[in-house]
Amino acid sequence: MTMPGRADHQRGHGLLLRWLAVFAAPMLLLALFVWCAGWFPPRLTSQRIVDAFEATTTPHPGFRRNHAKGICITGHFDSNGNGASVSRASVFERGSYAVVGRLSRPGGNPQQDDGEALVRSFALLIALPHGEQWRLAMNSTPIFAVRTPQALFEQLQAEALDPHTGQANPAKMQAFLDGHPEARAFLEWVRLHPPSSRFDNAAYFGISSFRTTDAQGVQRFVRWEVVPDSPWRPVEARAQSDPDFLSHALMTQLAKGPLRWHLVLNVAMPGDPIDDSTRQWIDSPQRERVDVGTIVIDRAQAQIDGPCRDITFDPTILPDGIAPSADPLLAARSSTYSVSFNRRTREEAVAGSNGR
Repeated sequence: MTMPGRADHQRGHGLLLRWLAVFAAPMLLLALFVWCAGWFPPRLTSQRIVDAFEATTTPHPGFRRNHAKGICITGHFDSNGNGASVSRASVFERGSYAVVGRLSRPGGNPQQDDGEALVRSFALLIALPHGEQWRLAMNSTPIFAVRTPQALFEQLQAEALDPHTGQANPAKMQAFLDGHPEARAFLEWVRLHPPSSRFDNAAYFGISSFRTTDAQGVQRFVRWEVVPDSPWRPVEARAQSDPDFLSHALMTQLAKGPLRWHLVLNVAMPGDPIDDSTRQWIDSPQRERVDVGTIVIDRAQAQIDGPCRDITFDPTILPDGIAPSADPLLAARSSTYSVSFNRRTREEAVAGSNGR
């Protein structure tokens, strides 16, 4: 038997390359045709997510694309030192740290009635030594409706206003829910937990999991919540006659004295999901819960010129000793907050130059 020589191998290799070239050209043309026909969905980006938020309401230049209606708050965080058992973060060293925050309701319309809001939101920036910050973005629900940025984008598409009617299409939302059964847990939680009558008597949850590292290098996963000193009460019908009852009630309560919430770290147990914000951790007497201090709010200001106006409450801005988990929503929130900030500040700059 004659063994193939080097020349035979080179001829075979050259023939293979020629056949690949013959097939590559039409395949490339086919791929370009499919792309131009829109059969390949465009890559999901933070810009497209912000576009989708914008499509859920009429234009409101200069405002946040979500949580557009809110009020600035200031105060301090009294750390009791207990958090050092979980994390080496400087925020858990005993002491008092300045706080700038924002209380708000979801949605992109800053004129929307408070009575339509089923969820309240609480965002904080805690200023720490050596230039560190801890930014927290929390909702009055312990879970989120969707697990991934793609699912969030699809939810926003389902909520988009029809350009002809100015209303959302219920059929689109039903189709979204049919395709995302995990969202039903969120809807059920909201159904069973009526919204609070005020901002200050609601508990707020970080929702996503975060990884902590203590002074010995031991790592844990936690979810945090803030628990109000004020007892929860549901919204009363008479309060809803005021479209801005949440901010008005906040000012009324602050006139009586500071408002307080306890910041609590819930430590993960075996089996707890750490990368899925749609799943609630079980309520167990065995769970370690660490009360790490008290958030004290003593002043509120309008967001139009208040200290929270130019802050993005990016939940991935964390002190050493706290880090994001693998929850895919965290990175998406960070990037979309940045895009929203750039758009609204650019709109403010244009409006300011036109007004001179």
